Amino acid sequence: MGRLVPAVTRALDILELFLDGDGTLSAPEITRRLGLPRTTVHELVTTLAARSYLVHVPDQPGRYRLGVRPYQLGSRYAEQLDLAAEGQQVARSVAETCDETVHVAILEGTDVIYIAKVDSTHAVRMVSAAGRRLPAHCTSVGKMLLASLPEDELTARFPADRPLVAMTDNSITSAAELHRHLAAVRERGVAVERQESNPDVSCVAAPVRDSAGKVVAALSISVPTIRWSEERQAELEELAAKGAGELSVRLGHRRRGV
Repeated sequence: MGRLVPAVTRALDILELFLDGDGTLSAPEITRRLGLPRTTVHELVTTLAARSYLVHVPDQPGRYRLGVRPYQLGSRYAEQLDLAAEGQQVARSVAETCDETVHVAILEGTDVIYIAKVDSTHAVRMVSAAGRRLPAHCTSVGKMLLASLPEDELTARFPADRPLVAMTDNSITSAAELHRHLAAVRERGVAVERQESNPDVSCVAAPVRDSAGKVVAALSISVPTIRWSEERQAELEELAAKGAGELSVRLGHRRRGV
C-alpha cells in the first residue's frame, strides 16, 4: 500500500467538514475544528476554491460552501452505480460471513423481485434464483420494503376488503394483520419471516437506502428451520443490518453521525 499524502488528506478533511451543520464554514472555524496551522488552512482553502471545490457564500464575507465540482463528481459516481451489481458484491461478503443464503430484493407493486443472490454452501439450504418474484407480505425483504411506504400508499396496494394470498400456513392473510406487523417492523428496523413463504425456511431482512435516505431495496438472510434459533436470529439480524448498511453506503447514503 502506498504512502498517504498529508496535503491531500488535509484537503479531503476540509471538504468533509462541509457535510455537517448548515454547510458553510470560515477559515478560522476549519482551523479550530481540524487543529491545523492557519497558513496551511488558508493555502488549502484557496486551492480548493480555485478548483471550484469550494466557493464564497454570497453576502457572507470569509465563509465558504461546497462548489460545483463535488456535485459533478457525485453525479458521475451515481451514474455508474448498479444496484444489482453492488448488491451481489455485498451479498457475497455477507454470505461468506454466515454461510447462509443472502438475497437483495426490490419492491414492484405488491411483489418483491430478487435482483441478487448468493447461496449457502450447506447441503441443506434455501433454493431460489435472482429474478424470482414473490408476494411481498410473505417475505422478510418484502415486509421491510412495505414498512417503508406511507400508510396511504400501503392501503392502496392492500385494500382492507381483499384477502392476501397465503404461501404457507404461517402467511399473513389480511391487510389489518399486515399493517400491525409492519408497525412492529418500523419500530425494530428489521423484518423477520418465520416459515411464511417456505415451510422449511425463516429469514431476516434490513433496509437498503439511497443517497437521499429513501429505502430502495432490502437485504435478507435465509436459514433452514433446522439451523434457526432465537440466538441465531439475533446474530443474523445484526449481520443483515450491517450488510444493508454497507450497500447503502455504496449507493451514496450517509449514515447519521458518520
